[in-house]
Amino acid sequence: MTPLAEKIIRLIQQTGPLRISDYFALCLADPEHGYYQSREPFGRSGDFTTAPEISQLFGEMIGIFLVHAWQAQGAPANVHIVEIGPGRGTLMSDALRVIAKLAPELYTSAGIHLVETSERLRNVQRQTLIRFKDRISWHSAFEEVPAGFTLMVANELFDAVPIRQFVKTPKGFRERVVGLDDTGALSFGLGAGGLDPSLLPVKEDAVPDGEIFEVSPARTAVMQAVAAKLVRDGGTALTIDYGHLVTGFGDTLQAVYRHDYDPPLARPGEADLTSHVDFQALAEAALSMGAHVHRPANQGEFLVGLGIIQRAGSLGAGRDELTQAAISDAVNRLAGEGPGRMGALFKVLAVSGAPVKITPFDPQSA
Repeated sequence: MTPLAEKIIRLIQQTGPLRISDYFALCLADPEHGYYQSREPFGRSGDFTTAPEISQLFGEMIGIFLVHAWQAQGAPANVHIVEIGPGRGTLMSDALRVIAKLAPELYTSAGIHLVETSERLRNVQRQTLIRFKDRISWHSAFEEVPAGFTLMVANELFDAVPIRQFVKTPKGFRERVVGLDDTGALSFGLGAGGLDPSLLPVKEDAVPDGEIFEVSPARTAVMQAVAAKLVRDGGTALTIDYGHLVTGFGDTLQAVYRHDYDPPLARPGEADLTSHVDFQALAEAALSMGAHVHRPANQGEFLVGLGIIQRAGSLGAGRDELTQAAISDAVNRLAGEGPGRMGALFKVLAVSGAPVKITPFDPQSA
């Protein structure tokens, strides 16, 4: 039993079962035992590998996109380049290197803002981005980013924002909770809370018993805050995560431990807890604030549209066969489809403050 499991069990004994969202938040952000406060999640020695850690090509494509977005909106001054949940800082480092080559004016004048709540990860980011140390501002919340035209990136952010789950029963939907079984161990159960039927993509009567529906008011709130700033100040936000483009049903709550799936209740605080992102819900949240939502895409389409294949060829030119093979493998992992590849599973959503055409979401703008 992990230290956080013991803490959660005591909490349930005192106050009753927890919503999935509360359990989710404790697992990741408990100030003493939360996953992101106490563990190194990234890389081979951690629990998972994110796209920026697979190859520099990913961050470079993000840099190209940010330049496209800036140019498409008139190359304004007073720009803030923002990343929410910047991990080790690898993506930002690779993106800034490309921005410096393609748009020197943007590179030299923009402010760099990292939204990060973990002091441990901030220290890692300071090392990765040491050559930019005098230009970076760290924030605990997106709302702290100052006014001005904003180019924002959020890679694998929303999957770590808590969800609520509801289970269809013969008497309607009831909220799924974490309680204790007869042995005192953590277990799933049903609470008293119901679900607003208007949130469902189909009529409630058409949903079979046992089906699970997930909602995330917290994700909606984050996207609304981002969209409101873009509408007010101008700019574009890019969100990349694994999930689905259309709202549906199913249990996507999952834990990852040492690069393998783990039962969500098995190791609180020691395994990463995530769920798939509902991109339709994110798009609707942005639209509700008056923002412009670009045509969603999967990650493979996004990266290929920005030139990852051509860049990989340039990167491998004149290199030995082993290096070329490694570059080719990285492209397949990032943009390909099938087991172990991210191209179809991961989706990309771009939101702008006003209608604008940006490559590769709007090919006619190329």
